[in-house]
Amino acid sequence: MTLQQIHYVIAIAEAGSLGKAAEKLFVAQPSLTSAVKELEKEFSIQLFHRSSRGVTLTTEGMKFLPYARQVYDQYLNLMEEYGRIEKRRASFAVSTQHYSFAVKAFVEMTRQVDVAEYELAIRETRTQEVIRDVAGMRSEIGVLYLNGANRRPLEKLFHTEGLVFHPLITCGAYVYLWKGHPLAEKASLTLEDLLPYPCLAFEQGDVPFYFSEELLSTRVYPRLIRCCDRATVLNLMVGLKGYTLCSGIICEELSGVDYTAVPFSVGQDASDAAMEIGYIERRNVPHTPLGMKYIEEMKRYLAT
Repeated sequence: MTLQQIHYVIAIAEAGSLGKAAEKLFVAQPSLTSAVKELEKEFSIQLFHRSSRGVTLTTEGMKFLPYARQVYDQYLNLMEEYGRIEKRRASFAVSTQHYSFAVKAFVEMTRQVDVAEYELAIRETRTQEVIRDVAGMRSEIGVLYLNGANRRPLEKLFHTEGLVFHPLITCGAYVYLWKGHPLAEKASLTLEDLLPYPCLAFEQGDVPFYFSEELLSTRVYPRLIRCCDRATVLNLMVGLKGYTLCSGIICEELSGVDYTAVPFSVGQDASDAAMEIGYIERRNVPHTPLGMKYIEEMKRYLAT
């Protein structure tokens, strides 16, 4: 095993494509492929699934990547300390389900630092990618929720991937909709009230129900539209009078003042509708200063 091979594996995992990684590294793709195959042969493992759409980490690859990152980071730290390479900019990344408060906390954290001195990233993405990003050390922190429906399988997955979940706040269920919606002025809403309108859900791909971002994901909704980003959801709330079930935590500074959250009457589904929102991190890996600031900002916002 060489440091160059480790560097190649990290680059491929981040790019999701051998071609893109080769371009970034300024090496020929066959050389990149050969180096990875030699590493796989040495350890008798397969690191990547290869397809026409790119490459993805195998289960073995996801376990290998965090160790590879630690080894390569220590190499860079050593070279930096003794003047062989330019001082690196500190980096911080967070992956999150589609929460405006998570973006707001990132904004407040960023305002406290000189952005020119850091490499920063925030990724609003699918639940499975939030977990993968933190497990693979692509992101330091992942923001998501647990409830009665998803807690057991996700906690099992956290344990397998070497992750720890820290709760931030427990919320009841709310219906998030446009203020011009016919139901926006009601004191509370039931599923029966919502039947004439489309339910909006974030696309998760071909995965089990417990990766869903929305509450009561096991229910069959007669009108369901899946979306990929928060802006589209907001547009469909206005254009189609759609709704989504959420925590009720709305950052008007970022999402605008045209939307509201109405308490949702859950009936027999009460245990599945209580959301425990928190963050995941890798077990026994200390936070960077920016990671600590980000967590502080999330706690500060949620406490208001």
